[in-house]
Amino acid sequence: MTTSTTETADIPAEADWDTAPSLLDGAESLELAPAVCNLRYWLNAVPHGTLRGNVLGHAANVRPLEVVREPGPLNSALTQELAYRSIAEEKATRAIGYMTALAPDNDTMEFYATQLIDEARHAMVFRSHLLELGVPQAELFATVARLAATDQERILVPLENLGLRVLRDERDFIGGVLVLTVLVEGVLAPAAELSERKWRVFDPAAADIERGAGIDEIRHLTVGSAIVRDHLRENPHDKERLLELIQEGYALWDKLPTTEQLMRREELFQQGVEQHRDLLGDYEIWPGRRLADTTAQERLETGHEWASRMQRTRLAYMGLEEAV
Repeated sequence: MTTSTTETADIPAEADWDTAPSLLDGAESLELAPAVCNLRYWLNAVPHGTLRGNVLGHAANVRPLEVVREPGPLNSALTQELAYRSIAEEKATRAIGYMTALAPDNDTMEFYATQLIDEARHAMVFRSHLLELGVPQAELFATVARLAATDQERILVPLENLGLRVLRDERDFIGGVLVLTVLVEGVLAPAAELSERKWRVFDPAAADIERGAGIDEIRHLTVGSAIVRDHLRENPHDKERLLELIQEGYALWDKLPTTEQLMRREELFQQGVEQHRDLLGDYEIWPGRRLADTTAQERLETGHEWASRMQRTRLAYMGLEEAV
């Protein structure tokens, strides 16, 4: 009788829950490519290294504090954020279907197939956490639609229209990679990093959900950057077109009320800080700065600074530093 055993290969450090860097550090410093991050990589790294069986993004015994579950500014801030993020990730999932179809080789196709699953999972866990915050199951999708209605129409739909024009209508794979990497994830990732840090005490489950999503986003940002970099090395004549696409995207961002949206949520969070400052103790949101001492404006400005720094690094890596 012959027996065989299947052993899980070593988990890559950037995908392991215990060893993965922060989203900001990883997205700025790591180099990954589709040939590495194909389906074989994902099947080993994500279920075993990142999720570790926690389908909803956190362990069952990690729960939000009651001050987040009860009606109040903390609950309002987090439920608005989760509803918005779930719709954003759903729209990303649908757009990435076009990238999978347009991918030029098998490794790249497999990578975007895994990113599609990642984004669908993010939408699911953000949405599911609303149940843990007291939203009834029967009212979940209606609640998401209600909480995110205005921001979806004013922010997500214009971004979606740009992406669909490039991917669906123009069938421009590299343009789609650029839009997703620079104009969507490259802008939103620092806000996710800030969210993980600021909810760590009040809702460790939400923070863990953000941590797991952030580990995925490191991979998405670095692989997308490598695809654009390699394309430009082989097709330097395409640089001007891609710079024009970035400028179009930046012009669109300037028109979107994202700062207004983020400030609205930060002000709600600040009200919660002032009501429950004692729960935060000496917890530092970043080295040397206690969360209890921060203001809504300071957190917003820090998030913008992180976004600018990440974009400068990624664009320089791709060879598009002129876009800064």
